[in-house]
Amino acid sequence: MKDFTINPLKGYGEIPFGMTLDETVKMLNMPDFYEELNDMEETGNRSIYYEYDDIQTNIYFEGITKSVVACFETENEKATLYGKKVLALKKEEVVKLMKDNGFNDLSEEVEDGELRVSFEDAMIDFFFEGEQMKAVSWGVLVDEQGDII
Repeated sequence: MKDFTINPLKGYGEIPFGMTLDETVKMLNMPDFYEELNDMEETGNRSIYYEYDDIQTNIYFEGITKSVVACFETENEKATLYGKKVLALKKEEVVKLMKDNGFNDLSEEVEDGELRVSFEDAMIDFFFEGEQMKAVSWGVLVDEQGDII
């Protein structure tokens, strides 16, 4: 993977939301670690978690009929958002960047000393320890057939 562009509601670089698990493995190879997070009883859906250490990115697949990319989480310093290296941004800068790009549904929550800044309309979360952004997580909703809702 060479393109580390975060595209809210669309994907990450050349991997769009909705890409199948098999297509993703064909592009990135097998992950360094994976786990099936079977929550069929709770949510009626199946999640699969792939961890890629070399690109510092985790990919979550959802869907029963077909498993598709539903969420990314990255700690990759090369990751960009609207042309900016996202992990280098302070909270105020990321809030301004998101609002400048049309996202306004902002909420903040502190848990275990970590600040999560969320934009629900972009389905994206920014995680901070102190002033330093540590990770970004973004996704879409996927039904059990593997279709984006």
